Amino acid sequence: MSPQNLRLLANGPAPTLPLDAPRQPLGRYLVQNGVITPGQLIRSLRLQLTLRAPIGEILVCEGWASRAEIQAALAQQHGIAQADLTRQRPDPGLCGQMPFAFWLHHRVIPWKRQGQAVLIATDHPDQFECARKALSDTFSHVVPVLATDSQIEAAIADHFAAPMAEAAECRVPARFSCRTWQSGNRLILPMMLFALLTLLILAPVMTLGVLSLVAISTLAMFAALKLTAATVHLVGHRHLTAPTAGGDPVTAPIRRPKVSVLVPLFHEKEIAGALIRRLAKLTYPKALLDVILVLEEHDEITHATLEQTHLPAWMRVIRVPAHTGLTTKPRAMNYALDFCRGEIIGVWDAEDAPVMDQIEHVVSRFAQAPPEVVCLQGILDYYNPRTNWLARCFTIEYASWFRVVLPGIARMGLVVPLGGTTLFFRRDKLEELGGWDAHNVTEDADLGVRLCRAGYRTELIDTVTYEEANCRPWAWVKQRSRWLKGFMVTYLVHMRNPRQLLADLGLWRFLSLQAFFVGTLSQFLLAPVLWSFWLILMGQDHPVQTLVPSGAIYAMSALFVLAELMVITIGLVAVSSPERRFLMRWVPTMMFYFPLAALAAYKALYELVMAPYYWDKTQHGHAESELPAT
Repeated sequence: MSPQNLRLLANGPAPTLPLDAPRQPLGRYLVQNGVITPGQLIRSLRLQLTLRAPIGEILVCEGWASRAEIQAALAQQHGIAQADLTRQRPDPGLCGQMPFAFWLHHRVIPWKRQGQAVLIATDHPDQFECARKALSDTFSHVVPVLATDSQIEAAIADHFAAPMAEAAECRVPARFSCRTWQSGNRLILPMMLFALLTLLILAPVMTLGVLSLVAISTLAMFAALKLTAATVHLVGHRHLTAPTAGGDPVTAPIRRPKVSVLVPLFHEKEIAGALIRRLAKLTYPKALLDVILVLEEHDEITHATLEQTHLPAWMRVIRVPAHTGLTTKPRAMNYALDFCRGEIIGVWDAEDAPVMDQIEHVVSRFAQAPPEVVCLQGILDYYNPRTNWLARCFTIEYASWFRVVLPGIARMGLVVPLGGTTLFFRRDKLEELGGWDAHNVTEDADLGVRLCRAGYRTELIDTVTYEEANCRPWAWVKQRSRWLKGFMVTYLVHMRNPRQLLADLGLWRFLSLQAFFVGTLSQFLLAPVLWSFWLILMGQDHPVQTLVPSGAIYAMSALFVLAELMVITIGLVAVSSPERRFLMRWVPTMMFYFPLAALAAYKALYELVMAPYYWDKTQHGHAESELPAT
């Protein structure tokens, strides 16, 4: 660029070097300016040999330089001026020349016109030539100016708030989303319930007999799935991607990638500070960490809390603009996904405490796994099992699922209903799948089904995240009702076209999906019917004994008892590790724990009709942490 063109940048400091002149490395400018020492430069260059990160990012995250100092050196290196997008906002007319996806992809934003030129703000001047070529048909002459990435992203978010919010709600194709439900369709369910009540009044014994058969059949189906999965896991438990005992715990790729982790927050006054302290213990290089705290636009509670909290350089906040009144975790994550900077996208919840080397294990496994493995699910556990009986039972339930049953399901290559946290995805595949269904309140389970339908696989990885077990009865019911409502929604969405679902999954995956969703929902919705089989064990007559042979009713009772014993056995195995062994004596009490889920199921059924998209938020921060050393 000629000196005459450089004079266009009157609002910035005078550039010291034409853009086409030879440039020294950025580190040399920083040393010459006295920002860093030669020793710090050498150490940062050594780090860069194994990190896919710019030298400036490494210096900032190591605390050796500020972002302002890096920006000044970049401007000096490339001979361009700096722009402050907060003092003079980008020209809306120029921004509207291209869609938001273009500006986000190139990480640039048009600032203003200066004579015949359009000044384009960039944070990566070394990559500006690509943006220049892409804009050649839109602007005849563009000139780069330097702005921070946070200012550029804030400008894009501000100008494109409405279209970006709308895109976040409609990211998943309509055929896989529950957003297309019509209010008329939701009337079918109450009509069916009314018909069932009518039959119970007119023909109570016959109706109870049919319900008993359905309840026992689905219980047997779900029990068979869990028993098979548990057996596969216990026989071949080394399928988890655990480190070899006594060896190097992580085999990292030659140059480790950047990892973005989304942490949705909503009305989290108590948990935000603890979350930041826990994530600060992560051992993955901070220059490669991009932790995004995702807030709703009108969530002043969490915003005020974070305003009083110092965030490290590798952690930032994104506020999701309000649009149609929908406020869900998947919508927030869809919006934030566009602002992620990593090749791997992770999800943690507000109360999570991941083990320190979790990201290393994730990166290592993705580097070794075949391309069809696009999701890694970590193990979820609780850090407060001693709080009360409810917390102990919740911990046993999670241990049974994440340490025994789910690993077997994953090993068999079946549909893995994902947990809502400690999930990691290959970014390109997550975007290909459309992210999350913004209207589904168990977006994790839905994504697990879509992922499998697309021919991809989920693996469980042997790394643990500790959460807060819900230890208050009504809060537990509210959380479980949201999960069960989401299961109902997910099942109904994917069963819109059963033939296509069968073709996508294959027979065994299709049957396992039926066993999981139908079995889970029916064992809670029909729990009172199942409880009636205790009458047989107590020597009483069962209401349907007159309809079926006595041998059949005893066989049904035996199946019910065997299913209960299987739950106890799996629970005992799941908590047999030394740190959880104190829970073993509480495993038999699980039969008094699950009735709470029946109440949650009826609440979920009501909300499925009246408020299918309502997100019943779980409040955390009510229990003391009992975290082990991580």
